[in-house]
Amino acid sequence: MEGSAGEHMDDKEKANGGTTKAGEGKIVKGEVDYGLFAGSTLPSQDVCYQALLSGDPHFDGLLFVGVFSTGIYCRVGVCWAKVPKRENCTFFKTAAEAEAAGYRPCLKCRPELAPGTPIAPDIDHAVARAAASMRERPGDAPIARIAAEQGMSERHLRRLFEQTYGVSPAQYRETCRLLLAKSLLTDTKLSITRIAYASGFASVRRFDDAFVNSYGMQPTRFRKSAQDSISAKTEAAPIVLHVDYREPYRFDLLLGFLQMRAIEGVEAVLDGAYWRIVRASDGERAGWIKVENDPPHRRLAVTISPELFDDIPSVLARTRRLFDTDCVPGAVEQGLADFYEHAGEAYRIPGIRVPCAFDGFEMATRAILGQQITVKAASTLAGRVAREFGTQTKGPIPELTCAFPLPQAFCADDAPARLGEVGVIAQRANAICAIARAMEAGELTLHPGADLVAEAARLGSIRGIGDWTVQYVLMRAYDYPDAFLPTDYGVKLALPDMKPRELEKLSQPWRPWRTRRTRPLRKRLLTRCP
Repeated sequence: MEGSAGEHMDDKEKANGGTTKAGEGKIVKGEVDYGLFAGSTLPSQDVCYQALLSGDPHFDGLLFVGVFSTGIYCRVGVCWAKVPKRENCTFFKTAAEAEAAGYRPCLKCRPELAPGTPIAPDIDHAVARAAASMRERPGDAPIARIAAEQGMSERHLRRLFEQTYGVSPAQYRETCRLLLAKSLLTDTKLSITRIAYASGFASVRRFDDAFVNSYGMQPTRFRKSAQDSISAKTEAAPIVLHVDYREPYRFDLLLGFLQMRAIEGVEAVLDGAYWRIVRASDGERAGWIKVENDPPHRRLAVTISPELFDDIPSVLARTRRLFDTDCVPGAVEQGLADFYEHAGEAYRIPGIRVPCAFDGFEMATRAILGQQITVKAASTLAGRVAREFGTQTKGPIPELTCAFPLPQAFCADDAPARLGEVGVIAQRANAICAIARAMEAGELTLHPGADLVAEAARLGSIRGIGDWTVQYVLMRAYDYPDAFLPTDYGVKLALPDMKPRELEKLSQPWRPWRTRRTRPLRKRLLTRCP
């Protein structure tokens, strides 16, 4: 296997080598300012090299190192190849930038498995939406259509994209396709044809050409064994892929949150694993996923049923959001110093996560149903709604029986009355139907990267949806890092004797990361939010 080996430093050089510019400081594991790497650009190459020397796994996915002497790029903080000399290293913000510079991925640390990164506060949101679209739909639409979806010309998107990511949109999407394909080649026994189309390539020939042009080898070279047998039986069996995260990671708390809010028939938590029915992108078929923790390897194991093989990029992206694997715990902890001064050390819970939503409409419906009733009652009521409006299906376990309905199911004139028949009061039924109609009209997306100001205003204009619900939906459906719930019970419990206006003022220094900087409160919110 290849690695980033080549010219390396011995232990003495490693201890004394490498300097930084005046004022930038030397990075020591556990003492680094992770905020230096939170923006859309990297700090100086010397500071990046100190991050490499630190061996700190919190840097995983925040930057990549290309090694000139080998032509390979690696993950920082987790690759076990020897550390190369400074003069052989070039650092990149993204894998796409490294590949555009001519480097190929390390076969030891596997850059395609690196955790993602939260949307940087200084990034153009239209560019972020376009990048997310390419990751989740690598073969779904031409660049011109993606640009049109963001309200700009293809030329303007290219210019902004190159400023932000250092590569063109086409190069970025090609890297997304190649890295997904590399993961499928390494971790599954799917056929080359199936992998080519699942990764977004229009044909097997283009798939082969892309691999040869970028990596200098045929796709089959990435197989663990050239003798791996491919059969119809293999194609019909579920596959297991992996999503890496940065430690510490409180999977137990996250799983407890999801278990309390699992929609009956759609989701279930059993034996330390999360299960759910997932509707395929064609809206007709439905499959299932299972998510388990793999602590020794700092990753989640995601089992995907064959019905979803054409939607693998989307399934993985939504799993990342649901389990908040892109979080940078070190940066979160550093931003909590002021919070701990006010709330106390009892709220320090390293590794706690804020789950986004697997499906924005499903989550928003669940939030509305949960207004002023218990968490358990809301889950039961959401299950009734799913059975009445959704699609019945057979899952791998008895607890999974239906796919949650699409928004169009609630656009019929009799939808509010049908909701009333399963126990939803009129105001909430009308609110759910109003959201569904707004989504069908293109006024709402309930998806990360959207125009938050416009969509928050549209949500708030719907009768029955107050500011608390808007902020909660922003936090979970849009993965908004600055959502704040000053009237929430958990917030008031942590910061007693303070009025909402005072809490709002207190939270200003935490911008634009108030969701993540109030992360320790989520343990309280785990038993409170709908």
